[in-house]
Amino acid sequence: MSFLYEGLLGIGWKEVIMYAIGALLIYLAIRKQMEPSLLLPMGFGAILCNIPLSGALDSLMVAANGESWTVAGILDWLFRVGIQASEAMPLLLFIGIGAMIDFGPLLSNPKLILFGAAAQWGIFGTITVACLLGFNLADAASIGIIGAADGPTSILVSQVLKSNYIGPIAVAAYSYMALVPIIQPAAIKLVTTKKERAIRMPYNPRSVSKTARILFPIIVTFIAGLIAPASVSLVGLLMFGNLIRECGVLGSLSDTAQSALVNLITLLLGITIASTMRAEQFVKLETLMIMCLGLLAFVFDTMAGCLFAKFINLFSRTKVNPMVGAAGISAFPMSARVIQKLGQEADPQNHLLMHAVGANVAGQIGSVIAGGVILGLVPKML
Repeated sequence: MSFLYEGLLGIGWKEVIMYAIGALLIYLAIRKQMEPSLLLPMGFGAILCNIPLSGALDSLMVAANGESWTVAGILDWLFRVGIQASEAMPLLLFIGIGAMIDFGPLLSNPKLILFGAAAQWGIFGTITVACLLGFNLADAASIGIIGAADGPTSILVSQVLKSNYIGPIAVAAYSYMALVPIIQPAAIKLVTTKKERAIRMPYNPRSVSKTARILFPIIVTFIAGLIAPASVSLVGLLMFGNLIRECGVLGSLSDTAQSALVNLITLLLGITIASTMRAEQFVKLETLMIMCLGLLAFVFDTMAGCLFAKFINLFSRTKVNPMVGAAGISAFPMSARVIQKLGQEADPQNHLLMHAVGANVAGQIGSVIAGGVILGLVPKML
């Protein structure tokens, strides 16, 4: 029997593990509805690329005269063209994400941008831990960015830095994004009391003019480009998508970017990333370490946001609910919903959603700038 599976079919125990991982991702996508547009293609792709002699990766062509050559399969071709050669797919996805985001809550309360910055601390803390565990700087930086809870940024950073663990990093990043409602409450409760979680924050939004909404993405791109030039492609396309939304003259294109473009790119990105989930590359001790470090980064980011809000409260008359700081990650809008739910658990009359949304969209900006900073600094240090 072992000869049949390992010799004749080329299926070993590592391939069986990958089939199980693929099945688990498909289960989570369909049954639990966790990021289905991404986990479903990733799960199916994990099975597809681990079928022995899979033509989805490459095919051996033999001519009548005996001459043979290898032709790239569809997954390999998509990876080389859409991610490896140009990083096109994760970058194009930012246009759609930008078109989906309403920066109004942030513009009406600009100080929330501080939480989007504070909640990125876990990225750099995890990079340090990963280096201490023996990962090289490029791999450690790629692992740390998982804490941003931003899948496209994680994929882009790991690809540009030529990490050896693109597949595990992508799986970790999107899995933890899907698990925000489970992970964040536990992390928040570690560093806050029920009394702190019950702090009320009245929402008195300032009027945000259309001019301000149009100028915001342009100004952010310019400032981010000056601070971290490597972030321009990330921040720029995110803000370009938002400009399409806010300009008021490209309504149909904005709708297309938010729906058709995002859905198509996400599906292609998921099944393309699966080409890096080959058994011999994925089933390693390092993969388990990456999953643990990714979780650590996510928890660190959540706790850092809460602790920063508590620090601000030491000097402020108007108290900030510490949970709003935890929304400074880029898992939009899932994290904001988690904060609203926890706030009402502590006090049924507590409404934190709009404050959390403002911090959440600030986290989207913070994560792409953090990714740009890493892309700008790490290559110089290698």
